[in-house]
Amino acid sequence: MQIGFFDSGVGGITVLYDTLKMLPNEDYIYYADTSNVPYGPKPKDEVKKYIFNAIEFIIEQEVKAIVIACNTATSVAIEELREKYNIPIIGMEPAVKPAVERNRNTNKRVLVTATALTLKEEKLQNLITKLDNDHIVDLLPLPGLVQFAERFEFNEEIVLPYLEEQLLKYDLNNYETIVLGCTHFSFYKDIFRKILPADTDIIDGNIGTVKHLKRILEKMDAINEGDGNIIFYNSGRKVENKEKLANYGELFKRLDIINKCD
Repeated sequence: MQIGFFDSGVGGITVLYDTLKMLPNEDYIYYADTSNVPYGPKPKDEVKKYIFNAIEFIIEQEVKAIVIACNTATSVAIEELREKYNIPIIGMEPAVKPAVERNRNTNKRVLVTATALTLKEEKLQNLITKLDNDHIVDLLPLPGLVQFAERFEFNEEIVLPYLEEQLLKYDLNNYETIVLGCTHFSFYKDIFRKILPADTDIIDGNIGTVKHLKRILEKMDAINEGDGNIIFYNSGRKVENKEKLANYGELFKRLDIINKCD
């Protein structure tokens, strides 16, 4: 049986990329809700409807587990999804906990970046309240990065000025760690590096999510049952167009480059 991956668009590819490294002997479905991306600016109830429609479709493909490779979707719907479906559903969580722990005694701050909807949702707010006793966490929405990624726009001359403008009001020397709380943002680690001080950590929740998935599969005795095949769906439509498939391939190549430089 396959493992289902879901995201509003291409951001979840960053999580699938890390999963393929750790679990190469599995088969995958990747569902991008390209008809409705981006989720971040939309009302919560509307986003929730899109999510449930997508998960219903993925389950019909007979998967053994689902990764909600989208921080916004996780924050909006993960608990209700787990109540409705009797299948392991693994979500994303911005890496606030490791960021706060490593900065607790440094007198430096943590900047959590994500979509506007993720940042205002109760799930993240509760997490920060629980962990951030010293009030060192600041929040920054970066919706432009989602739009860039969905347009396959990775040109530094275009993306860098956007990030510089958004970070202009922050003294970046005061920040030890930047948390990428949207899976789309991980495509831009190399461009973040152009702006941030050399000793600033950039972290996301991808590896933690993959490790959690692996533990669940091992517990189910349902691991290493495939060949690394991936079937892509765009809002329920199987992707068979060679150009679109090549675009997904380019995303994996970009992540290869970023990982070599990271």
